[in-house]
Amino acid sequence: MSQPTRNPIAGEETADVQWKGLCRLGGVTALVASVLFFSDIVVLITGVPIPGSASDLFALMQGNKVAGILELFFTDLVGLALLIPFIFGLYAVLRRANAGYAALATVVAVVGIGIVFATNSNYSLIYLSDQYAAARTEIQRSQILAAGESLFATSMWGTGFLMAGLLIEGAMVVFSVLILRSGIFSKWIAYLGILGHGLDFLHTIVLLVLIPAVSPALASAVGGPLLAVGGSLQLIWYPLAAFRILQLGRVEGKSLGQGVTGILRGDRAENAAH
Repeated sequence: MSQPTRNPIAGEETADVQWKGLCRLGGVTALVASVLFFSDIVVLITGVPIPGSASDLFALMQGNKVAGILELFFTDLVGLALLIPFIFGLYAVLRRANAGYAALATVVAVVGIGIVFATNSNYSLIYLSDQYAAARTEIQRSQILAAGESLFATSMWGTGFLMAGLLIEGAMVVFSVLILRSGIFSKWIAYLGILGHGLDFLHTIVLLVLIPAVSPALASAVGGPLLAVGGSLQLIWYPLAAFRILQLGRVEGKSLGQGVTGILRGDRAENAAH
């Protein structure tokens, strides 16, 4: 009895079609994440100082709990979760450029996001803030404050937080290099990603080196400008990359690979016309 033959090309096209839905989902979630990341700027320009300690946070939350929660950058946590489909969408369109590095960047980025959620202490800080407000004696307040200071330091300066930033931004730099090599995206989008995520990656390196070697204050002074510039560039990069992922995912009636080829030919024809 003869065995049924398999068509590897048809199988590849079926897999590509399955990836297209994930590309569309990733593009949409990345756009929503971009809005949430942009809200950080709104928080920073409100004039409310960012708490530098648990006592500052508790005082802020007692006066305005909503402002305190926003100062904990909860929107970043939601945005990071929404980036997971986007990361897999990047893998879908960049695996043809280099499957190994695309897979590595995907795994590293998802692990980094997982570390953020595993080490984040926002809910614990909110709980301790409520307990601090309800405390009846100074001894209770001092005990709660000591616990809060420990959690605050772990959240903002802990190894998990810093390593997560290193992994996520390092993975995004790899994706940006693959974007440059793939020819699927505009080169300036690739350069924007390399610069924006590269500066944020360097910011994390500065913190990892200078915090134990010198002091957290100097680490913040040196790394702060890198984060400010890199983060601002990322606010531009994310929506641009998201729109391109959406475009690749909306190619109707073709496999993802064929759609990429068609878009590339269209882009080249347009460039030749100019």
